[in-house]
Amino acid sequence: MRFLLTDEQREFGRTLDGMLGASGTPAAVRAWASGDHKPGRHLWARLAEAGVWGLAVPEEHDGTGLLPVELTVAFGELGRHAVPGPLAETVAAAAFLDRLGEEAAAGEWLPRIATGDAVVSLGIGGPYVLDADAADAVFAVQNDQVRITRRHGAVQPSLDPARRLARPLDGTLLAQGPAVAAAAAHATDVARLATAAQSLGLGRALLAETVAYVKQRTQFQVAIGSFQAVKHRLADTLIGLEFARPLVHAAALAVAAGAPSAGRDLAAAKVASGEAAYAAARTALQLHGALGYTEELDLSLWIRKARALRDAWGTPAECRARVLAD
Repeated sequence: MRFLLTDEQREFGRTLDGMLGASGTPAAVRAWASGDHKPGRHLWARLAEAGVWGLAVPEEHDGTGLLPVELTVAFGELGRHAVPGPLAETVAAAAFLDRLGEEAAAGEWLPRIATGDAVVSLGIGGPYVLDADAADAVFAVQNDQVRITRRHGAVQPSLDPARRLARPLDGTLLAQGPAVAAAAAHATDVARLATAAQSLGLGRALLAETVAYVKQRTQFQVAIGSFQAVKHRLADTLIGLEFARPLVHAAALAVAAGAPSAGRDLAAAKVASGEAAYAAARTALQLHGALGYTEELDLSLWIRKARALRDAWGTPAECRARVLAD
């Protein structure tokens, strides 16, 4: 099994990294958290031009088909730069509509998702949906029914202010029956993979920022990065992230191959990357002297997101149970 990325995949990641690095994402994150979606939508359109949203859309609807490995590359960069919005939910919604086989809905929404014209969100089972206030459409799945709506209740507070939760209201019945449950299971797999990659990118960004900081901060006239305890803490964080990375790649390959082990591999990748990113957030907070709590420091945008992503699309307990079930 090949775990190394191809030259094209690496270049795709570098292109996204360069684009996002020059886009001022912290300002877009803060605006999104306050309810101003304009900067985030502009960033969304640029990502669409780069082909990100088409990675889960079939070719007949202006996408590239589901490309799990490229999806992990893209979402690693989205996590690295803390891009706001229903990222995993949008690609999961595309995978859901494609698998559902509802031609009217697929024909209307999949091309718009691929081109970035529409921001959509998907909720499966729970009462709340991410960024329903920013979405052009929300697909809410309950049991074997899916409804589409544009109405939602009041926005609820979240661990990450840029992850705005709201309860979808009313809605038009789109489909029901066993096909809905099967499509929802497939969409959950795609969302879990995207979230795992996003967590991994987020964790690596937190580690890089912390390493740079401990080289600058001094105590007793020496950089704190020279202290053995600090070195051990950073090494433990790096080991966690490096352990998670091949699990994420293996899960992407399993999804691409349609392997029977895909569900287990996805759960393993999700729990490993989520825990590693959360550990990176704790390390960053401690070694920055708790400055990461302050609103003024951009680091807080990454730290808060790590905890939310750890539980999104499968808590650690749920993912561990899934791994042990096989």
